Amino acid sequence: MKASDAVAKFLIAHRVQTCFELVGGMITHLLDSFAESGRFNIVSMHHEQTAAFAAEGVARHTKGKTIAVAMGTSGPGATNLITGIGSCWFDSVPCLFITGQVNTRELKGERPIRQQGFQELDIVEVVRSLTKYASRVDSPEDLLPNLHRALSLAQSGRQGPVLLDIPNDVQRSEIPDALVEKWLKMPLEISKGPEIGIGDLQKLADLCKQAQRPLICIGGGARWADSMGEWLLAAGALGIPYVSTLMGHERVIARSSYFNMIGSYGNREANWAVQNCDLLIVVGARLDVRQTGSDVEDFARRANIVQIDIDPSQLGNRVQAELNICATAESFFNAFSLLSTTFPNLDKNWLPDLSIQRDRAQINEYADWEISPSEVFKKLNYILAKRPVDYVCDVGNHQMWAAQNLRLDTDQAVHYSGGMGAMGFAVPAALGIALQSRNKVVVITGDGSLQINIQELDTLNRLGLDLTIIVMNNSVLGMVKNFQDMYFDGRDQSTRKGYSRPSFTDVATTYGIEAHRVTNIEEMDRALNLIADRKGPLLIEIMMDGATECRPRLAFGSKLDEQFPKLNG
Repeated sequence: MKASDAVAKFLIAHRVQTCFELVGGMITHLLDSFAESGRFNIVSMHHEQTAAFAAEGVARHTKGKTIAVAMGTSGPGATNLITGIGSCWFDSVPCLFITGQVNTRELKGERPIRQQGFQELDIVEVVRSLTKYASRVDSPEDLLPNLHRALSLAQSGRQGPVLLDIPNDVQRSEIPDALVEKWLKMPLEISKGPEIGIGDLQKLADLCKQAQRPLICIGGGARWADSMGEWLLAAGALGIPYVSTLMGHERVIARSSYFNMIGSYGNREANWAVQNCDLLIVVGARLDVRQTGSDVEDFARRANIVQIDIDPSQLGNRVQAELNICATAESFFNAFSLLSTTFPNLDKNWLPDLSIQRDRAQINEYADWEISPSEVFKKLNYILAKRPVDYVCDVGNHQMWAAQNLRLDTDQAVHYSGGMGAMGFAVPAALGIALQSRNKVVVITGDGSLQINIQELDTLNRLGLDLTIIVMNNSVLGMVKNFQDMYFDGRDQSTRKGYSRPSFTDVATTYGIEAHRVTNIEEMDRALNLIADRKGPLLIEIMMDGATECRPRLAFGSKLDEQFPKLNG
């Protein structure tokens, strides 16, 4: 059997049947085999970076249960995948990356030269620090064993990306049919990860018995746990409040016991909760500077901290906890049942006090602006309530506005580029999500982010997906401009000076996408009302010139509950 046909068969056998790619000479054998199988959904993109983000989107929608392939040719095709590989690595998203490579006889090997074959590049060494497994397959007999190992590792433990680099002559080689059948019958070796021990459960139970003001913090490592929703329902029923990190917010339904996102750009009530609790149970969050602020010693100043994480290296890293537990979030939720006896000393005023803080923070932080970001998201929460929706956010002030104000309902999710923080992520990731889900997908982006991968508007039009793009256009790279205002006396090199943007309404129309331009609150209401019942591509450009702040925010060095601007009273 031709090796590229064997790859197609193996992937189909393991339900990996969506491929995003930009065609190049060194992947044509693989693409031809995928197409000839008749069982692959092949999506041709206009850049390998967007192919990577789109494949990431497939896994994000399915909580890592479905893997897609992102494929690029040798040389620049391979290097263009790297940002997407890094995005999957930092946010623990399983994804299979395949790169084509020059023929094995054209590889430079140990020769002290830069390159032997045209577009030869050792992509394996380049991405080794960003992948769970990366290997070049130099013989056809090693192809399926490497593929088996790669798929197994991608889905094991702390999930993440894997890469196989396959030379062109290996792709077109023959593999004995018996060897192919052997590997087709071989189950993947997927490890779920560490389970919580009885000793740790007892130590945690003892801390809970002492606590009067407990608080749960959900991080990105917990967001895909199937049992999280029911566990948080149980917490709410007992009057136990919870908050989230940016990545945890992706899947937490907004109920009365949820007090929103912590951190430098977090909600005021969430940060107040962290600073006034006496027990903080952190599930799947690495507690980086965006979550804790720079003053680590003051983080959760009154609390015993319990940190639960699948990765032992994350425990005891920045924040020193009273109890570190290495376990998967799923294992923790299943093993640690919340009962009426779990918190016998619970302060009955704790939840009402937090509710007062939340009510106090329910103000329009942008009342001095023509169009308020918080009002945009309140409108979205209202018009899309009780509808299955996937929101996908780019990176910038608009991401923080969304995280502070989106309130998820049942069957809703939001997807952020977290650790990588990649501008240009949203549209291609949304394409992958929309292909996988068939739900309404809403992109939240800015003028700077959209321009990075604007070419994929053509792909959106070609696919005709039910996808709305909301461009919050402030005509400036707003988050960095805000830093310049704070630290560089407002000098705006490259954020305003030297920066430009087109009319996105005109660009979308050119790509064949219905588009509307919004300049005031009345136009905004009319345009956003189109989203719920509109099927197919839609772009709404909201003009917000000069909107460069995210309120509230934490200045560097300030304590977590000292966000700017301060509230009166």
